[in-house]
Amino acid sequence: MLIARTLKKSLSSSVGKPFSLLGTQVKWMSNVPENAVYGGPKPQNPNQRVTLTHLRQKHRRGEPITVVTAYDYPSAVHLDLAGIDICLVGDSASMVVHGHDTTLPISLEEMLVHCRAVARGANRPLLVGDLPFGTYESSSNQAVDAAVRILKEGGMDAIKLEGGSPSRITAAKAIVEAGIAVIGHVGLTPQAISVLGGFRPQGKNIASAVKVVETAMALQESGCFAVVLECVPAPVAAAATSALRIPTIGIGAGPFCSGQVLVYHDLLGMMQHPHHAKVTPKFCKQFGQVGEVINKALLEYKEEVTNGSFPGPAHSPYKISSSDVDGFSKELQKLGLEKAASAAAEAAEKIETGESQEGKNHQTSD
Repeated sequence: MLIARTLKKSLSSSVGKPFSLLGTQVKWMSNVPENAVYGGPKPQNPNQRVTLTHLRQKHRRGEPITVVTAYDYPSAVHLDLAGIDICLVGDSASMVVHGHDTTLPISLEEMLVHCRAVARGANRPLLVGDLPFGTYESSSNQAVDAAVRILKEGGMDAIKLEGGSPSRITAAKAIVEAGIAVIGHVGLTPQAISVLGGFRPQGKNIASAVKVVETAMALQESGCFAVVLECVPAPVAAAATSALRIPTIGIGAGPFCSGQVLVYHDLLGMMQHPHHAKVTPKFCKQFGQVGEVINKALLEYKEEVTNGSFPGPAHSPYKISSSDVDGFSKELQKLGLEKAASAAAEAAEKIETGESQEGKNHQTSD
């Protein structure tokens, strides 16, 4: 009854205002912005999810769009904290996560696992999932089905597909008409290395350069909201960017695109393994040497475990009183476990001695 009276009083005195009930903030629908179809559970603030509208506004203002790949929860959290605009769950996971030499082996089921992990970690960026090789080539229906799964099961906001052949343009158009946002991808399309003859740059002669621009324009007309330009000369990328009304996202395409994308592991200098050195592209700048830090930490861990300095008292936080240790030892002795009883007593003594020594060292350093 007391709660009911409190609620009634709050209702009568706080019409149209938020009120607190048992520590919970309640907001009226009148506080939801009129231009929002659904208010949703998240507050309306500058850190809300990046949308296509935000990206179009940035593009209109000439502000570069930032894109980085992510494949798991930790990398997604890092992108989120850095304020990256678009988080791309790329099929490059096939190479940098699964250890393959190309992007071809990764399956839709594997991509969905990566998508779900990223969706749990990134709250702010627009989330885009790659359609992997073999999931959209057969027909528009196959393409739409795969794209629907990326959104429904993977938690993505949009998809990316490679290539600009008539069948790919048709697939992109069908996906857009199904209500799913699409990023196109032209230039070097890693899924097409079979016909490209390997990871080779595109647009290096007149015919190839014109094809890059024409394909990008065709993807725009199919309804794509952006186009990735990979491994093409900077003048070709500049021409495509000028010709399009939608943003271009460059990767190895020079500084004249509307935005840039790099692979998470590449830009962080994450791995020094020979496999990764083999698949790291020439155009990638390493903004960190994270791999060296990881290797150093692992070697230090191995050394401290080997010499017995880890874990010391500081990292053995769970205590048992001296009297309980004595009682525990006696119970072990009753069970005929004399060595176990001695081990428990000795361990307690060592931990106590170590804590005492750490305390003295701490006082000395102060």
